[in-house]
Amino acid sequence: MATLSAARYGKDNVRLYKVHRDQETGVQTVNETTVCVLLEGDIDISYTKADNSVIVATDSVKNTIYLLAKQNPVTPPELFGSILAAHFPAKYSHIHATHVKIVTHRWTRMTVDGQPHPHSFYRDGTETRNVEVSFHRNGGFTIKSSIQGLTVLKSTGSAFHGFVRDEYTTLGETWDRILSTDVDATWEWANFPDLDAVQKVVPAFDKLWEDARKITMDTFAKDHSASVQATMYKMSEQILAAEPLVEHVTYSLPNKHYFEIPMEWHKGIKNTGKDAEVYAPQSGPNGLIKCTVSKKGAAPKAKL
Repeated sequence: MATLSAARYGKDNVRLYKVHRDQETGVQTVNETTVCVLLEGDIDISYTKADNSVIVATDSVKNTIYLLAKQNPVTPPELFGSILAAHFPAKYSHIHATHVKIVTHRWTRMTVDGQPHPHSFYRDGTETRNVEVSFHRNGGFTIKSSIQGLTVLKSTGSAFHGFVRDEYTTLGETWDRILSTDVDATWEWANFPDLDAVQKVVPAFDKLWEDARKITMDTFAKDHSASVQATMYKMSEQILAAEPLVEHVTYSLPNKHYFEIPMEWHKGIKNTGKDAEVYAPQSGPNGLIKCTVSKKGAAPKAKL
């Protein structure tokens, strides 16, 4: 005997671009995202009985995303994600929950002749601003905001020593090393009971994204890092302090290695320790360090 224990479906990889044209100034603002919307509800028979009468077609989901983008603001993505998530349970009585993921791609305004150009932009990196919104009827909204793909490096100001040494250890201790990582930082907001509650705090979403990005880069640059673990904890503490409505902060940071290349074999050239200048960047393996830091009294967070 078998039973369907969980199911959700919807439309993924919906590419969405929206432009806002200020008629008075001629300045245009662009927003490009990739959207995923998944639905849950009384849909079991579509799996177990081959009965499609409960399926809202994924093409309809895609069309809804475009129409709601036309009729509503798409920024901040936390708000647009909440508008999308609330729509489907309100429209279809048998749909009880919606799960939305929005990936915002970077377009940065060009500076031309020393001035911001009114309608020209460039892609200045692979970093994305991501949002995940889940809405359950009678359960409100859970919102996670994140920075992903922000690649950072510093050539000094990082150490790693005092770790466990035993018969499995070959790594040497160091008081000065290159530190590089691809930032994956997520902060989870307290539950919002309804869409009105989300709309009331709209300015906080953009502000905290900017604050979290600045905190991450400033701490990375300024902290004389004893370990990736210690530095990411300091980042998390500051983000929690920056916004009362955030309950949890999670970092996932790969430690991207740059190895010294010994050169003594060639005419005694020194290229290790304080003489190191040429390194070999490694594609793998790499360390991977994760942590979640929570406010005292916050609702429990699922394990990493």
